[in-house]
Amino acid sequence: MLDPFERLRALVREALDNLKANDVAEIDVRGKSSVADLLVVASGTSTRHVKSLAEEVVRKAKQAGQPPIGVEGEREAEWVLVDLGDVIVHVMLPRTREFYGLERLWSVGPGNEVAA
Repeated sequence: MLDPFERLRALVREALDNLKANDVAEIDVRGKSSVADLLVVASGTSTRHVKSLAEEVVRKAKQAGQPPIGVEGEREAEWVLVDLGDVIVHVMLPRTREFYGLERLWSVGPGNEVAA
């Protein structure tokens, strides 16, 4: 039996896998951020794909009784953020992901492994 955090993590991974997200990375930010415990970063191939991936995460979360706290960036769909509380999902176009470099930003300092 998975704890609520692990269930949410698995739900996000399943949603992203269902619609074939690219380069999914998980960044454990426990002890580094009071905002969330896990950041999930994924890429879509187009703005339509980015939007669809984010919508699938929202749909799965709602089905599980854990609706998002907020969703940002859906209109432009170059970077959509889905805030699920303990887990924050960033779905981005590859060029946007490279420009902002969230993985690099959160990997500064000891014990900051990025898991795929």
